[in-house]
Amino acid sequence: MSKTLRLLMPQWQGGNNPPYAFGARLLHWLAPEKGDALEEEVPVRPFDGKPLEAENGVNGRSELLEQTKRTMEIIRRHEPDRIIVFGGDCLVSQAPFAYLAEKYGEKLGILWLDAHPDISTPAMHCNEHAMVLGNLMGGGDPAFAALVPVHVMPEKVMYGGIHDETPEEEKVLAELPVRKASPQELKNDSSPILRWIEEESIEKLAIHLDLDVLDPALFRSLLLANPEGCSIDAARGEMTFGQIAGIIKDAASAASVAGFAVAEHLPWDAINLKSFLEELPVWE
Repeated sequence: MSKTLRLLMPQWQGGNNPPYAFGARLLHWLAPEKGDALEEEVPVRPFDGKPLEAENGVNGRSELLEQTKRTMEIIRRHEPDRIIVFGGDCLVSQAPFAYLAEKYGEKLGILWLDAHPDISTPAMHCNEHAMVLGNLMGGGDPAFAALVPVHVMPEKVMYGGIHDETPEEEKVLAELPVRKASPQELKNDSSPILRWIEEESIEKLAIHLDLDVLDPALFRSLLLANPEGCSIDAARGEMTFGQIAGIIKDAASAASVAGFAVAEHLPWDAINLKSFLEELPVWE
């Protein structure tokens, strides 16, 4: 029988955005339970009001390195066959996917459902969550890439929903033989992903779902849908829940899902209600 590990990882430092921690906990509460799955929570320091320090151009770098190492230690202690991760910022996928890449080798493919490529370097971005897939392939941030025992070959990576990359991102991607499918290419069917699975002989899948692949006009619990405004200039997701569900179902019919990570959940209404309730002088 396969062993499944469910990880709650309320990490916020990778995106330098404390509400990611609450979003992770709500995701964990919302997700269906599996009775025989192992459950672990990765210890993450709660936000204490102090800003993260920039180290070598990256916010909270040392703390994030320790959290990544701690996560890998938890995973190795259980030696699971499958991992489900509730995050948190996108960096939560690094340790679980690194473990799966080491365990399954060339049988593993990574399906990255995201509006953004996450292959930046410290020279390109100050937040580590924008580098996580680069780290897994041996690029990104050298300190984090060094924590990956077996780097994933770019041919074993496919993006779904990516579009409007920055010129710097395009330059990095041009040097990597990763496959990409835009929201338009995946609008009606999953054939680009199914071709990739077949042609690369992928038997196991690690699926990363950054919720910002969804259209913020349809799903409001996203960074770019902050009702108080968002100053970040980044590609906005263009996909629907139905399209993403169809893609994951089709992919799971062609290869066994060994890893699933969902990240970047920012439930603004719940966050604002929580903050409002905390201000009321009625709890004591």
